[in-house]
Amino acid sequence: MRTVATVKFRTSQKHYYFDPAGHEVKCGDYVVVETQRGKELGIVRGSLHEVSEKEFGKAIRPILRKATPDDIAMEAEYMDRRKEAVQVCKQKIEDYNLQMKLIDAEYTFDGSKLVFYFTAEKRVDFRDLVKDLAGHFRMRIELRQIGVRDETRILGGFGTCGRELCCKGWLTDFEPVSIKMAKVQNLSLNPGKISGCCGRLMCCLKYEHDVYTELKAGMPDAGEVVDTGQGLARVFDTNIFEGTARVRYIEEERTRDEPEKLGTDMFEFNKADLKRLGKSGKGRPNEQGKGSKEIVSSIKTAIQDEIIEVIPER
Repeated sequence: MRTVATVKFRTSQKHYYFDPAGHEVKCGDYVVVETQRGKELGIVRGSLHEVSEKEFGKAIRPILRKATPDDIAMEAEYMDRRKEAVQVCKQKIEDYNLQMKLIDAEYTFDGSKLVFYFTAEKRVDFRDLVKDLAGHFRMRIELRQIGVRDETRILGGFGTCGRELCCKGWLTDFEPVSIKMAKVQNLSLNPGKISGCCGRLMCCLKYEHDVYTELKAGMPDAGEVVDTGQGLARVFDTNIFEGTARVRYIEEERTRDEPEKLGTDMFEFNKADLKRLGKSGKGRPNEQGKGSKEIVSSIKTAIQDEIIEVIPER
């Protein structure tokens, strides 16, 4: 076990472990740490706690020092200067007629480098732009291309649910999302209803996918033929939350000249009481050689008798 501090950075929703290195830090303190990008200013989230070596898997870097008021003031100044840098870069992109969309800019903590984030559909030759920007700002310039999901995370916004976008508010990683997840949840496949602000499938489709997959296990699909134990029937619809399926009995099977005929009455069964036979229904005949019409008729009679029994005599 090892004592660590959880640190979050302004440009990321992720939390990282750092070694307190003897510094007395608490939740809300600003600290200066060394990362792959150089020195950065972060904020401590939560109290110091112990984690196992397996949880982070490698040696963690130490906290260099607690941030001073000058460090915090300098970070605020860079945030203000960032807006000006964005305007300058946008103007120069128009001057060079480059097919790219500028999203944001960021100064490193020590002020030695200025990073611009952009999106583009094709590869862009921005060498002349970098030289021009380096001459204007008198520092190292880096242009970094990002995807549409990262663009939405930076810009932020509100989803169709009315809440702040997950990627902006709390989501740390983008997990793969497929159209199959929307199908499993019986959602409309209209792209406008299942796509987020980024134009990709909404990340929230992933949240309940495992639950829907578990509930649908063993559940017949609509249009599938099942054996109810009293005859063959075709599934009309299902309710995965209750684990039931509504079916209509097959009165006459399809032939070369005649289509399949189904009964008009609907019956509900638990999925455990149904045997799946697939779309074609091949694999098991009706029990005791009874036709489906006879089965439906017997069920109707049983229901009517039960109703008669419960009606009190006058």
